[in-house]
Amino acid sequence: METEISSLGEFGLIDRLTAELPKLNDSTIKSVGDDAAVIRYESKRDVLVSTDMLLEGIHFDLTYVPLKHLGYKAAVVNFSDIYAMNGTPRQLVVGLGVSTRFTVEHLEELYAGLRLACEVYGVDLVGGDTTASRAGLVISATVIGDVEEGKAVHRSGAKPTDLICVSGDLGAAYMGLQLLEREKAASAGQKDFVPDFSGKEYLVERQLKPEARRDIIKELADAGITPTSMIDVSDGLSSELMHLCKASKTGCRVYEDRIPIDYQTAVMAEELNMNLVTAAMNGGEDYELLFTVPLTAHEAVSQLKGVRVIGHMSPEDQGCALIGRNGEELPLKAQGFTHL
Repeated sequence: METEISSLGEFGLIDRLTAELPKLNDSTIKSVGDDAAVIRYESKRDVLVSTDMLLEGIHFDLTYVPLKHLGYKAAVVNFSDIYAMNGTPRQLVVGLGVSTRFTVEHLEELYAGLRLACEVYGVDLVGGDTTASRAGLVISATVIGDVEEGKAVHRSGAKPTDLICVSGDLGAAYMGLQLLEREKAASAGQKDFVPDFSGKEYLVERQLKPEARRDIIKELADAGITPTSMIDVSDGLSSELMHLCKASKTGCRVYEDRIPIDYQTAVMAEELNMNLVTAAMNGGEDYELLFTVPLTAHEAVSQLKGVRVIGHMSPEDQGCALIGRNGEELPLKAQGFTHL
């Protein structure tokens, strides 16, 4: 039997969702239970703060997104922002807006995903808030992290000769979304519909359960490489490249044949008769790291597992361009997800 949220009340609900939260960071002094969490950072550490809001019907569709996966993703996309600053996430605060169709058990599933993400990435869930919502489920998550003083990597540090690098592969999360939407449409009016994800499990996982690339941050540190600029690929490669170029006052040249694309992504694009490069450049939600390094770091960065050099920065007056397989220059356009 499912439990109505009103039967517990706000504080009873919070107690149930946050019971026995472990403490994973020394900087967490006091977690849930007071009017505010208490956090104490060492000297010589800069504090990083990032926040994201996810709205039902805009950022996720509960027709095919399990609540546990949603909780995991809501946390991880915030952690990714801290890694994109060369930092380490430490604490997470989550606010929920909940409509009457959700039960306590639904929220426990959501929190199971949040807890799992925090456990995997070593982050303390230290507080939050719940309130009624008339627009479905709303999730607002704020992550607090730290980085050694002066070691934060910004978007604005790239130079015209720097190499452009990206981790992992691109376009898979977008293709996963297209696959989920296709199966949702196919299920309309069918009571016992079973979606077909065979051979495309990677795409679904990239959409429903993304991972933040803390491994790349460690690899860079171990290799003695400090990026000159960095951003995570949330809204699409084209959009993120233009963010870096605008902040750094540079142009860029990215080569089509160097963009890393997984085989399943290519197969799915062909099935849907979609342009593969467009999907990789503008799909978004990959949460890979896009960063620049000095030209002198070419040999070192080329040795990193899971990192690909895809182009170089250029003088600002040359603009931002994709170099096609035949050498043609195509102006970059930010066609990814827009929040407003």
